[in-house]
Amino acid sequence: MTVRLAVLFGGRSGEHEVSRRSADSILAHLDPAAYQVTEVLIERDGRWRVNGDRATFAQALRTLGEQDVVFPALHGPYGEDGTVQSMLEWLGVAFVGNGVFASAAGMDKPVTKKLLAADGLRVADGVTLRPDEELSARDQERLGLPVFVKPARAGSSLGVSKVEQWAQLPAALRLARESDAKVLVEAAVRGREIDVGVLQHPGGRVEAGPPLEIRVANAGFFDYDAKYDGGAVFHIPAQLDPGTTRLLQDRAVQAFHALGCRGLLRVDFFLPDPDADHGTGWTGDHREPVINEVNTFPGFTAASQYPQIWQRAGVGYSALLDILIQGALHRRDTAAPCPSPC
Repeated sequence: MTVRLAVLFGGRSGEHEVSRRSADSILAHLDPAAYQVTEVLIERDGRWRVNGDRATFAQALRTLGEQDVVFPALHGPYGEDGTVQSMLEWLGVAFVGNGVFASAAGMDKPVTKKLLAADGLRVADGVTLRPDEELSARDQERLGLPVFVKPARAGSSLGVSKVEQWAQLPAALRLARESDAKVLVEAAVRGREIDVGVLQHPGGRVEAGPPLEIRVANAGFFDYDAKYDGGAVFHIPAQLDPGTTRLLQDRAVQAFHALGCRGLLRVDFFLPDPDADHGTGWTGDHREPVINEVNTFPGFTAASQYPQIWQRAGVGYSALLDILIQGALHRRDTAAPCPSPC
């Protein structure tokens, strides 16, 4: 039997175009013999289209509710933050990827850091600034320079700045607040930038893929342009000794469980320079990686880190989609019955 599958993409966030690119790759790699596919687009202004035709919100909901499984290929607010996941839970339809809590927590960088640190994972020191708050002189002294200024709830490095002089901070805060009024100012960590993909198989087994190292040629850091305009080079697997590889994979799986994830997660690490002082407050092993960020639905173009990690592990793009979709169906089929009324 073919599986009725809706690919949900677009959205109202600044990552609308990134979502469309992810969806294009997903649609191109789905097996037409296995899936009866419906395309559901959320336009930038919040209007809906089903298979290219304008639809009301009620019509779109009905379409989604008729599916066997929904694949939310959404990035950023109104898609990756638990909003759509809550809607799909309410509809009672199976969907690929993380649930409401993990999506919401993983989207909020300060919340993510608290949950990871509470589980014993190493994160960089940082300060959360709410609207109209400024970084105090005491915090400036503690964090040191450089720092990174980030919107608390945005992805794809939108609104992120590297501050190397405190005179640059006001402009960096203004830029970040264009994406989110809540801002994170974080101590820079000097070291190698390593990503690890985590994949949950339909039976529940959780596996970490080979570490991927990011090297940026013409940018100060892995910003939006470097991510999507070819300014970065990925090395898979990263040239690491076996012990460090296992350590990164173990920490990535630990992060997956600490956030209550399901289906997939990408964990972005810094592997610190042991001679550097990173301001993380960590007094243990200098080999211990620092978790920079997590991504509960990472970029899904064929050239994105997550699919490339699994390609290197021997799981091709189409097979990766099958694992994620079958995992969603397995969760539906093995879930405890919902009490009546549901």
